[in-house]
Amino acid sequence: MRQQNRSPVNQAVIEELLTTRNSKWTLTVVLHLRHDTLRFSELHREIGSISQKALTSSLRALERDGFVSRTSYATIPPRVDYALTELGAEALKAFEAFEAFAARHWHRVLEARQLFDARDADQLEPPVLRISTGR
Repeated sequence: MRQQNRSPVNQAVIEELLTTRNSKWTLTVVLHLRHDTLRFSELHREIGSISQKALTSSLRALERDGFVSRTSYATIPPRVDYALTELGAEALKAFEAFEAFAARHWHRVLEARQLFDARDADQLEPPVLRISTGR
């Protein structure tokens, strides 16, 4: 079996890639680009709950990492399209696997959160001090 010439694994880079960079929206943005090239306004409208600043930041980080391509057109008003690159399409496979996991197990996550929050709330309540009156 022929081995490819690859540099040694840099764990720091891998850990940095595994974090969602500076955006919790990375996964969502990639999933919305899975079927088509979209303009910024289309992405913003489709996602809905993302601010323009967060979407801009996410798209810039994804473009920097090579997951998304940005094509601008000299029109009035200016038009900018975003699409997944080959690398982005490869990452999409992993993101879709996580999306499928979330679709199968969202109710279990919500139950776990409720149990945790209830336990946490019980621990935050100060203990009740009972004073005996001697009766």
